[in-house]
Amino acid sequence: MKRCALMIALLASVGCGFALAHDTWVQPNTNLIRTGDAIHIDLMLGNHGNEHRDFKLASKLSADQIHSFDAFAPDGKKYDLKPSLIDLGYAPKEGYHTAKFVPGSPGIYIAALTFDKVVNHGKPIRAYRSAKTLFGVSDSLDKLPKEMPGFDKRLGHRIELVPTTNPVLEAGPGKAIRVQLLFDGKPLEGVKVSFIPRGATLKEGTDADHERTTDKDGKATFTPKTGTFYLITARQTKDEKGDGYESTQYTATLTLFIPEKCPCCAD
Repeated sequence: MKRCALMIALLASVGCGFALAHDTWVQPNTNLIRTGDAIHIDLMLGNHGNEHRDFKLASKLSADQIHSFDAFAPDGKKYDLKPSLIDLGYAPKEGYHTAKFVPGSPGIYIAALTFDKVVNHGKPIRAYRSAKTLFGVSDSLDKLPKEMPGFDKRLGHRIELVPTTNPVLEAGPGKAIRVQLLFDGKPLEGVKVSFIPRGATLKEGTDADHERTTDKDGKATFTPKTGTFYLITARQTKDEKGDGYESTQYTATLTLFIPEKCPCCAD
């Protein structure tokens, strides 16, 4: 009887791994730097427990699994970050990769990763991942520009989270984070979006304090109570079959650093 129960539990865990898989996200060490300074952008792979609604790490993407890893400058120029990846783990499945990047001009920069691969956690699925983050570059940190456009730039990923409020100049406790979820460039309605503060684990099922559902325009809004990193996630599974896989899971993540004091409200 115990053996039967154990087998059922193992099968359930395999099914859960298939349905949820692992999420990826990219994370800068800060959200604002001076022109010419370096920023470090980390590439993270999360666990798939509790629908991956926390910042906990599990395993590590190998460099050859990454489809693209780029930084987009305000002038539209794209910089390939893959050649500069550094492995910070001792073992193949430990730690994470990071890339150093030195922006040469002020403005909003977007760092983005895409992952498109057939994985098998008990059942073969095609896993498509879009992971993004944003940071600002200014000639002076004491006097920021009044406007920094480009935060809402679309990169054309199959699934993509796009901020509709400036996450660099207009961010802080009590300031709403507004995002839009797109699939093939069109708004995706009725999808749960999780806004996960670093250090927190969201409640099982639906966490009313940290999760919203996209409206007809694919938009969702969340107001943070404190400054920290926020991992914003959304996923959509489709019955899209192909060579070697039985369905497709699309996941979008957007990592934002929310300061304790909004820059636009600074003295």
